[in-house]
Amino acid sequence: MSIISNNDIANVIYLVSKDKRETELRYIDTKIVKFLARKRFLSKSTDILERLEKIINHENKKIIVKISSAKKLKEETKIELSLFLKKRYKIEKVVFDEMIDEKLLGGIRIEVDDEIIDLTIKNKIRKLQEHLIRKI
Repeated sequence: MSIISNNDIANVIYLVSKDKRETELRYIDTKIVKFLARKRFLSKSTDILERLEKIINHENKKIIVKISSAKKLKEETKIELSLFLKKRYKIEKVVFDEMIDEKLLGGIRIEVDDEIIDLTIKNKIRKLQEHLIRKI
């Protein structure tokens, strides 16, 4: 017996639902929920939906970026960051999900899918400390 991964299920849902009309989607959704219930996968539905969202975003050349910073980012910074991310990930649209984290001393922390770009002051101090300790 082969194991069905959450990613496999998300891929199948995407392929089956792609380019369907609303009436067809209602029917497909009902079948999907029944399948998940029958296979006892309903507890995994949150993860499956997150993977489905990533697949859809990838197809639409879009990413959702979680940004943590000590204060609200300026529009110029967002534009520069958007251009950088579009080039790096070869996408067309960037959606920012900003969070103000008052515990941060400064800088920003960027999360894209499974990648974290930590440009916070705290992280830079930690890296400097590691570098200085290693040299001794």
